[in-house]
Amino acid sequence: MRAVSYDRTGDSSVLQLIEREEREPGPGEVRVRVHVSGVNPTDWKSRAGSRPVEVAKVPNQDGAGVVDAIGAGVEGLAVGQRVWLWDVAYGTNEGTAQESVVLPARQAVPLPDEESFDTGASLGIPALTAHLALTADRSDPEPLAPGALAGRVVLVTGGAGAVGHAAIQLAVWAGATVLTTVSGEEKAELARRAGAAHIINYREQDVAEAVRAIAPDGAELVVDVAVPENISADLALLARGGTIASYAWDRSPDLTFPVGPAMGINARLRFLLTYTVGDAEKDAAVAGVSAALAAGVLRVGNEYGMPLHRYPLTETAAAHDAVEQGVTGKVLIDLVE
Repeated sequence: MRAVSYDRTGDSSVLQLIEREEREPGPGEVRVRVHVSGVNPTDWKSRAGSRPVEVAKVPNQDGAGVVDAIGAGVEGLAVGQRVWLWDVAYGTNEGTAQESVVLPARQAVPLPDEESFDTGASLGIPALTAHLALTADRSDPEPLAPGALAGRVVLVTGGAGAVGHAAIQLAVWAGATVLTTVSGEEKAELARRAGAAHIINYREQDVAEAVRAIAPDGAELVVDVAVPENISADLALLARGGTIASYAWDRSPDLTFPVGPAMGINARLRFLLTYTVGDAEKDAAVAGVSAALAAGVLRVGNEYGMPLHRYPLTETAAAHDAVEQGVTGKVLIDLVE
């Protein structure tokens, strides 16, 4: 079968198309014929990282396809079943940039027949991270559901990004009033299509003032893509007892914030990495995302505010470059024509 792999870190030129043998699933594992692989920032960052590569690695965490073999002891999945995949490459050398992949059955989740492989390959890291952020203030993890966020005001920064897009969709489905920040009108239109009720151009408006004008008591929850840059505004717009969920950073490696104002409103700051949350929290996120998917909530494509950019497996390097360069929308790799 065809696969893309790298045996050293570096720029996208280290990615090579290779032929390799298919592996049979062991106990508790399934083999999935990958139809579409999704590319996330974590994929190129891992490939470009500084850690030495001891064994050649296949990149990409997310994907969707069809189960074509099942190992002993697996229940709830069948050969021929359509599935979406999550965290495939984390802690392994086997990502989704290959024609088939063997992985623990827990990481293959049924994909409804009416949903596309494109949608399935766009879930994983973005949707699970969004779910974790939207439930970051809960002590006991529970899946989101209609009404779970009723009456709450949620601010999603960077609403045109993959996590921001999923957070808007999930929060609206769960009943929240959703505000989002964007950098221009093109991204504002994408956020509207995702379902955001209020859109703030952070380059032209004071975000805290704009939020308070809409929600005088502030936002109970902030899903933040760049908390080092946004922390002062976040605290100024946060409701008393509110939570800031930080899930990414790109430019500033350090975070400095005024402790007094944060204490004064009993603010909570939660840092999230989807790979390392506890099993109970991850299981709740998978269940919540699956419920939203079944309700037709988490769709992608330009009409839903998430443009798609497609590449063949042979152009995986270009797909990684597109994500690294900050393309707006979701980058997908097609493995089945």
